[in-house]
Amino acid sequence: MGLRIGIIGLPNVGKSTVFNSLTGAQNAMVANYPFATIQPNRAIVPVPDKRVEKIAELVNVPNTIHATVEFVDIAGLVKGASHGEGLGNQFLGNIRDVDAILHIVRCFDDPNVVHISENPEPRTDIEIINLELTFADLQQLERKIERLNSEVKGDRKLVPMLELSLDLQGHLGEGKPVSSYPHQESDEFQDLVQEMRFLTSKSLIYVANVDEGGLVDENEYVQTLRQVAAEQNTEMIVLCAKLESEIMDMMPEEQHEFLLLAGVEVSGLGQVIHKSFHILGLISFFTKNENEVRAWEVGRGTTAPKAAGRIHTDFERGFIRAEVVPFNTFVELGSDAAVKAAGKMRLEGKEYVVQDGDVIYFRFNI
Repeated sequence: MGLRIGIIGLPNVGKSTVFNSLTGAQNAMVANYPFATIQPNRAIVPVPDKRVEKIAELVNVPNTIHATVEFVDIAGLVKGASHGEGLGNQFLGNIRDVDAILHIVRCFDDPNVVHISENPEPRTDIEIINLELTFADLQQLERKIERLNSEVKGDRKLVPMLELSLDLQGHLGEGKPVSSYPHQESDEFQDLVQEMRFLTSKSLIYVANVDEGGLVDENEYVQTLRQVAAEQNTEMIVLCAKLESEIMDMMPEEQHEFLLLAGVEVSGLGQVIHKSFHILGLISFFTKNENEVRAWEVGRGTTAPKAAGRIHTDFERGFIRAEVVPFNTFVELGSDAAVKAAGKMRLEGKEYVVQDGDVIYFRFNI
């Protein structure tokens, strides 16, 4: 599966700095002028989860493999991007395959950093980006409608899809995102979203990029962004990309201590992962053998056979049962032998719904 997150925003709001700080690498060019990013920057980083190391410590294996997240940083968007302004809407295509979008909003003053207006205006800045995403979806849907108008003449079964597409066209035409479309319960809607990968249907997290002072006391920009996020029922986080990028070369313990001194309890990456897992309904389960402990992410509500299929399709096809121990139980007892002696290992069948933190051994036969 692999969690994929796209990073968007206006030029010079700190997108590439956020990308570098989240990925721990200077892959993205940071410059004080628009469109420093031309080709999308991509990086895959492990999902922080101390439970992986704890299990590995208890079972004494040499390797740990975390779940991963891929970040994609695209060029700054400007008004008219969906019609080719700036670097054009070709860059919007680079994030159609992501699971969630981080919308970086500048929430600090700095006369030395160019902005599209004299001062940051979070509400206006957000409206510019969101309208461009909406217009891009509208253009894509209009091409779909053209095809449906032709195809429906030979296949009347496509009429419901055409009617839905026309109704959704009107919704987008009013500048409203796909996520606010009122009739999302139909199979046609789900099929259309899966096919078209609408940008405005994706889970969204607003990121208030502040200076160091903004980490302690929320400025008016952050307060405005928080209000917008509440109005849209959207998640948001606050981070100082500049600060986090400056500590990338420190050891994890040193980074944590440095952030605590700045008034930050959870790193930017930790906040992003936590929010992303929450809005996407993801959980983690763990597997282990004599060589490694590994974390896997699945959707909440995933059954044991489907979780086994995350490892290998043969595991799902030949699923027999799952031997399950909750993480806290495993840590409390400390070993497989102790777990079995205490009768705490559960045998679960095909209907079992995997829980966050489950340590699972799958039995299968093909």
